[in-house]
Order: sequence, then C-alpha cells, then structure tokens
Amino acid sequence: MGRIFEVRKATMFARWDKMAKQFTRIGKEIDIAVKQGGPDPDNNPSLRRCILNAKAVNMPKDRVEAAIKRAMGKDKSDYHEEVYEGYAPHGVAVLVETATDNPTRTVANVRMHFNKANGSLGTSGSVSFLFNHMGEFKIKNKNVEMEELEFELIDYGLEEIGEDSEGNIIIRTPFVEFGNMNKALEEKKIEVITAELTRIPTTTVELSDEDAEDVLKLVDNLEQDEDVQKVYHNLK
Repeated sequence: MGRIFEVRKATMFARWDKMAKQFTRIGKEIDIAVKQGGPDPDNNPSLRRCILNAKAVNMPKDRVEAAIKRAMGKDKSDYHEEVYEGYAPHGVAVLVETATDNPTRTVANVRMHFNKANGSLGTSGSVSFLFNHMGEFKIKNKNVEMEELEFELIDYGLEEIGEDSEGNIIIRTPFVEFGNMNKALEEKKIEVITAELTRIPTTTVELSDEDAEDVLKLVDNLEQDEDVQKVYHNLK
C-alpha cells in the first residue's frame, strides 16, 4: 500500500511540475505577444493564439488575464526570444528555443547542460538546417472529410495533413504561411485546439536504448531550465 501511495504521489508531482512549466511558457509567450501587438486579442492574432493554447493546457483564465496585465505594467520583464543550437552525445542535433530577460545567463546555462552531457553547443545555423520550421494546428475532427478539408485549405499554405493518436486532425504549413492558415481557420470557423510553431527534423538518428537515454537526459535537463521554452531533436 505504501509503495502504491509513493508511486501515485510521484506521478502527481510530475503532473504538477509539467503543468507549472506549461503555464510559465505560455505566460512568457503572452508577454512577448502583448509587447509586440498590444493587449487586445481581437486585434492581436499572436495573443489570440496564446490564449487558445492556454485553454488547451487548462491554464486558469485569471492567470491568463494576470499575465496580460503584467505585460502591460511598468515593471514588466523584457523577454527576448533566443534560439541555441548544438549536438547531444552520439551526434543527435538539438535546437533550443528560449524566452529570456538575461541572455548572458541563459547561454551559460544552456552551454552547461550540453557540456555536462558530453554534447557541444554550436553556432547559429550549425543544426537548424536539419529542421523545417513549420506551423502546426490541431483541430477537432467532427466527422471531417479529410480530402475535402485538404482541398479547402491548400490555397492557405497547407503542406501536411493527418491525424494524431487521439483522432484530432493535424495540419502543418511552412513557417511563412502560419499567419495565412491561422486567419483562414478563424474565418472558416474551424475549431482549433492548439496553434503553434514547431520544428520538424528532416532526417533522424537511430540509437541503441542506452545511447538514446544519454540524449533524452540532456533534453530533459534543458526542458527543466526556467528560460527554455521548447527543445527539438532528431533522435528517432
């Protein structure tokens, strides 16, 4: 009984930790969106996207509103988006997206994580060419005819369409078409669950379970860093 309780408690804390990290990430995205486009979501597509993604992870409405107010305040943090590139052990490419008010601190921490894992932090462009920068939309599958939807959205930058493990429809566009697709889905009143920019590897590296664990440990340590928003890799 005691062992079961400990496992449940560990699972609960892991879930809370993941939720806290998601809220922090979205809070920073809200800060940047408000700074760039203002606090009114009706006139700020980036902020609308942030609010949509906040709902998807059950971020309370009052926390979203508080994040918008903080972004408007005089003492708001001045977050900047920085991308770092490098190699994990065993030749796996890693891309790290951050939102930071102190780039000097952030690059030092990111370099530390790479060094501790026997990886190496590279220069700008050293691994980004191994990833396609794309927009990704998850939408409700309400008995949608896939071919019909594909035909309907092809003029707005649709590049890939498919389903995830939960039966939701996944739509991907090139980075430059993200805004066009976002606007098209809004105008067509297609229910969007999440809308994010992502990086899809063009090639992958297959490793043994033991070597893959070395890579995933680095990824996990990077994801736990307070300045890190997302981590991408090309491990198969």
